[in-house]
Amino acid sequence: MTTLTPIGDHLRGWRQRRRLSQLDLAGDANISARHLSFVETGRAQPSRDMVLHLADQLDVPLRDRNLLLVSAGYAPVFPERALADPALAAARGVIDTVLSGHGTCPALAVDRHWQLLAANDAVQRLLAGIGVALLVPPVNVLRLSLHPDGLAPRILNLAEWRAHILARLRREIDLSADSQLETLLAELRDYPSPAPVRVPAESVAIPLRLTVGDAVLSMISTTTVFGTPVDITLSEIAIEAFFPADEKTAIQLRLLAGMAV
Repeated sequence: MTTLTPIGDHLRGWRQRRRLSQLDLAGDANISARHLSFVETGRAQPSRDMVLHLADQLDVPLRDRNLLLVSAGYAPVFPERALADPALAAARGVIDTVLSGHGTCPALAVDRHWQLLAANDAVQRLLAGIGVALLVPPVNVLRLSLHPDGLAPRILNLAEWRAHILARLRREIDLSADSQLETLLAELRDYPSPAPVRVPAESVAIPLRLTVGDAVLSMISTTTVFGTPVDITLSEIAIEAFFPADEKTAIQLRLLAGMAV
């Protein structure tokens, strides 16, 4: 028999993870600190709407909002559909349009654990020589980047890029409390890495500097997410795109695509 963690314990855990006092959260949620204290200690039972209101103030991921509802005795409200579900056809169309629209620039879609969902042709052109085992689905994009049999030997600024990836992953763990991401972070930390370097003060973004054959690509990355998802799957999808940081890279990307320059 599974024993559910009380709703008050869940809320306290998320509040502490967000580094908020009871007074801070009560003020943000426009409720009394006394009532919040009673909810956290189990002396008061929050309504369904109150659970969702507090979860919204704490920026709790949709997946965990369902868990909060269940722990408070309510049915979950956020559906989780497979990406192939007909209900997500429009979202799949958006992903395909965004990926193809990047043309010669590499772009890919990942889930909450950085597993590859889709990629455009420009990504495939960067993967020559990658260890076969790393390309067996489900492909983890961060593992592919930092593994010694992956892109790591071809990343000229590996120390910078590795530090960027690990810092970003730590932030995501802080936000989501996802144990699978914690396991991934521990794995990535164990990979061999060069000595850390200092990012030049004049830098505006850390580029990915990658060799492809005789070419050296310097690319800056962007992240796109769905703005108003109410489906768990959709809320956890991100599109990572890489754009040329200089004209030389733009030319090389067009050459790799077989286009005239």
